[in-house]
Amino acid sequence: MNQVLIKGARLYGEGDPADVLVANGTISRIDTAIGSVSEDAEVIEADGQVLLPGFVDLHTHLREPGREDTETIETGSAAAALGGYTAVFAMANTDPVADNAVIVEHVWRRGREVGLVDVHPVGAVTVGLRGERLAELGTMAKSAAGVRVFSDDGHCVHDPLIMRRALEYSTALDVVIAQHAEEPRLTVGAQAHEGAQASRLGYAGWPASAEESIVARDCLLAEHAGARLHVCHVSTSGTADVLRWAKDRGTRVSAEVTPHHLLLTDERLATYDPVNKVNPPLRTDADVEKLRAALGEGVIDCVATDHAPHAPQDKDCEWSAARPGMLGLQTALSVVAATMVETGLLDWRGVAKVMSERPAEIAGLPDQGRPLAVGEPANLALVDPGAQWTVRGAELASLAANTPYEGMRLPAVVTATLLRGRVTAREGKIC
Repeated sequence: MNQVLIKGARLYGEGDPADVLVANGTISRIDTAIGSVSEDAEVIEADGQVLLPGFVDLHTHLREPGREDTETIETGSAAAALGGYTAVFAMANTDPVADNAVIVEHVWRRGREVGLVDVHPVGAVTVGLRGERLAELGTMAKSAAGVRVFSDDGHCVHDPLIMRRALEYSTALDVVIAQHAEEPRLTVGAQAHEGAQASRLGYAGWPASAEESIVARDCLLAEHAGARLHVCHVSTSGTADVLRWAKDRGTRVSAEVTPHHLLLTDERLATYDPVNKVNPPLRTDADVEKLRAALGEGVIDCVATDHAPHAPQDKDCEWSAARPGMLGLQTALSVVAATMVETGLLDWRGVAKVMSERPAEIAGLPDQGRPLAVGEPANLALVDPGAQWTVRGAELASLAANTPYEGMRLPAVVTATLLRGRVTAREGKIC
């Protein structure tokens, strides 16, 4: 019998410490003191650390196939496991694009071969991400990969007719359409959030309305279609207002916010360092404050990393030529702890909701984001809330090093991750 005994963990950070026995992939016992285990059982001394359901990331870029020089499914899975994740959704903007069953099945199978996290491919909404005609949504949904989320992330499905058709078609498949909300005609040449900071630095401005107008349009389209819409990487206070309005109307819309949009602002751009270039751009203090509040209230449903590794030549260059994106898998929990837990906006049960339970619900994963209870799948993350660590890009598991948190001291450390009862990461090392 394959057993793991976690001794003295505080479930959801609540109550007295308890022992949790994992056997054959499930939680088999929770008690104040468990002494009888098999001789070959792996014992983890938690010493009062917080036990949470394993995290689920609805938005990560693993770059395979096509850009294995920046990330692979293996290295991205390692980064995810070290960050406490047990499931990730790999976006479709690979090369070739994941717009057909062959590519999504390749990604799915590679994820299974690596075995550190469950890798769920996201299918493209349109062929080649060009926004001109729908991709093979039905074929991908019915493939071995069982695609449940579709997105042209990196590109907005800007044609309202194409978006309407995608939403209508999605209802028959019972899948989610995830939108990268950016009206492209409003962001031509844009380099930074449109505001005082962009004006001072001489950057072409990226208006908040470019995001907000698409979100409002798509909420209306989703409402009329009775479809499920998911809004990727919400970045403005106005978008939070639109989401609140749409949810009050009963629209089936969910939304995510990235860790970097919860912490960083466009003040970081004063250094001209392209590590801070991201799409959508870093916004203002007022936006950050509103996004944190919206996440705490449930207007924004979950946290997603938008983990975007890049090769040095794509970041170590002038700002206008740099690719947008930041690493996020290994730092996400710490940023959420700093911005949401330490500020009192979420407790650890709330962290479980926004990093595990809601993402799993949105994507329809029956065995992820489950309660910490006997008989449930043992997809788990153990967190030391009192620990701190210093971020060093070169020491992260990703092939890339483009972290905006370089040298930053962050709270909370993931000390162990279990995928269906098997320890995948422990004390900063892959198992």
